[in-house]
Amino acid sequence: MELRDFVDTFLRFESVARAEAPAQQWFKNRLYDLGFETYEWTADPVRLAEHPSFPDDPDDIDTGNRPSVAGVFEFGDPDAGQTIVLNGHVDVVPADAELWSHDPFTPSWDDDGVTVSARGAADMKSGVSACVFAAVDLRDAVEAGDLDLDGRVVIESVVGEEEGGIGAAAAALDNPYPFERDAALVAEPTELEPVLATEGSVMKRLHLTGRTAHAASRWRGVDVLPKFERIREAFFELETERTEHVSHPLYDFPIPWPVCVGRVEAGTWASSVAGTLTAEWRLGVAPGETVSEVEQAFEDRLATVAADDEWLSANPPTFERFSVQFEPAEIDADEPVVEALQTALREADLSDDPVGATYGADSRHYVEAGIPTVLFGPGNIEQAHFPDETIEWEEVEIARDVIRETARRFLQSK
Repeated sequence: MELRDFVDTFLRFESVARAEAPAQQWFKNRLYDLGFETYEWTADPVRLAEHPSFPDDPDDIDTGNRPSVAGVFEFGDPDAGQTIVLNGHVDVVPADAELWSHDPFTPSWDDDGVTVSARGAADMKSGVSACVFAAVDLRDAVEAGDLDLDGRVVIESVVGEEEGGIGAAAAALDNPYPFERDAALVAEPTELEPVLATEGSVMKRLHLTGRTAHAASRWRGVDVLPKFERIREAFFELETERTEHVSHPLYDFPIPWPVCVGRVEAGTWASSVAGTLTAEWRLGVAPGETVSEVEQAFEDRLATVAADDEWLSANPPTFERFSVQFEPAEIDADEPVVEALQTALREADLSDDPVGATYGADSRHYVEAGIPTVLFGPGNIEQAHFPDETIEWEEVEIARDVIRETARRFLQSK
């Protein structure tokens, strides 16, 4: 099976959260067919509940029938060399077919095969597939006598990245292999740029209580909408302040630490004053900060707004965590895996300038476990979660070559 056929078949699995198992079984079988030694693990929700990225209640962490899988190639004397993990996630976000020009899970190739569109094309089935064939290329070169290597290459397809990194966190917390891991590369869609830092985030749910009243006598009520608008303005003012005062050399974005209110629900009836409001927020956390520090800054700003409002002072808002939280992650530019990637990029006539990402990724779990991890892969993050998600096929082939050379150089660096 060639890379293009592999990707085309992989994209046909509707591997949304809690439905990854069929895709993972197929992936594991293909690894076996390609000659990898295969591994499989399922996350322990009790163990994950101890981790700050996940809910405290294990019952809120769904891990059943959600295997993560891996394949390993060993070269020469593997224990005398190093081990590099090439990682990607199998789970994709749901796709509203009405917003797509074709079935999201039937890959649509343009006439010349230059691009392919499907859910997961960019985020990130093409990237992890490139990792598979990069490792196969290395194995073939070793078997042909063209390369002399010691060490291991591990391919991982993990579940639950969109829910905090279920599979990667499990692998980071409890090593599923009988050997140590020295570095990792996560093939997220980075536009073929080396990403050394990823942003953290915290999800918060704001709840306001006003006083409902009939629309005909709305002056008797306390409308929560104007109060929410003042809070919203205050939070975006804080976002602007953080853009001005929280800097990082890898983050040259208009809004490096974004604040997003992604969901708002208020009131119960069109002819009644809105007496309740719930809003769900995502707050960005810069590398070098902690989730708790940023959380406290927004809680303090909320308290300031409430103190200036008579009603909110007497009826204080609640602002609580929900869902998953991401701590930021960063590695040094002089890590051997970074140097190997940058050299491979220069050889391919690509930019080796490191950048940061305004999103979280599974890399943070490996970095936290002491495994230096870089992000690099084909595609653009702006295509992720987007209707008609598309990737340029040339980028996938380039990623395959660069990842192969990165792994080779890393294994030869010891």
